[in-house]
Amino acid sequence: MSGNFWKLGIAAALTILPASIASAQEALDADQAAALCHGGGSICVSAKIPVARTTQAVQSWMSPDVGAAWAAGYKGKGVTITIIDDFSSSSRFSGNFGLGTQYQRHGEWTREEASMIAPAATIRSKDFSTGSAVPLASGRNVLNLSYGMYANAGYSVNQIRWAPEEQSIISYASKGSAIVSKAAGNDSVAVGGVTSGQQDYLDLALIGKPTAIFVGALSTNGTASNKAQLAWYSNYAGSDPTVQSHFLVVGVEGDKTGLYGTSFAAPIVSGYAAIIGSKFTKATPVQITNDLLNTARTDTLVNYNPSVYGKGEASLSRALAPVAIR
Repeated sequence: MSGNFWKLGIAAALTILPASIASAQEALDADQAAALCHGGGSICVSAKIPVARTTQAVQSWMSPDVGAAWAAGYKGKGVTITIIDDFSSSSRFSGNFGLGTQYQRHGEWTREEASMIAPAATIRSKDFSTGSAVPLASGRNVLNLSYGMYANAGYSVNQIRWAPEEQSIISYASKGSAIVSKAAGNDSVAVGGVTSGQQDYLDLALIGKPTAIFVGALSTNGTASNKAQLAWYSNYAGSDPTVQSHFLVVGVEGDKTGLYGTSFAAPIVSGYAAIIGSKFTKATPVQITNDLLNTARTDTLVNYNPSVYGKGEASLSRALAPVAIR
């Protein structure tokens, strides 16, 4: 992606990199919703409702579980998903979530995807270049992070002087105040691993936090009869049991959408969390997180191994099956 954004750490500058491997293309049209993020605005309130918000149709790239959840009346109502992403750069690229080819910024794509999975959820956007703390809405909250914070390898997380944005996210994940769905990354390394001499320190800071979920990408949605495997680019869980216990995978069918990367895995899990919250209306973020992790499937994956797939493929139908969750 072109146009990196920067935030200062105590040890080195941290580079924000969207967790997408789609090619960047420039579009000619201006986006009114994203323009509201300019001038240092913290929360971007959309001036136009994304198309997906009024187009509630199960798309071919989605798991069939999504349609089953909708049919049962669970679409994310009562849950707020905040997308922390790029809503102000000039970088746009093409894709098609089944609504026709569009040219959008990275954040506009991840926002649209989450809203298509959980069409009754409240969707909020926050430009990740502002650096200000992420405010939570009343009720249950899900934060979608389809980006990483990279710097030279070798520092401890405690050496990083986080901006208020990441500091608030890490705090919410630590306290269980919000579910944090974090794209695992596209470097084909273990979460927290070194690539080209750099590490994603946001990954490292979220390891062990009760409501943080790392999300890897499968090349397709898996079934017991047609098992899926990890996408060639996706980061994997690795040997740390703490990471394995909070790592999920979902299908990212880029052959259908033109969009590849764990950027587009995280919003699926964000949408799933909202849908689960719309059924279990008294459940805490910790309970919803654990429900997603503990109901993941392993029988839909090629040569399941926790060091690759963590807990397994997120299963919305299994997560919704209990009468109540604890």
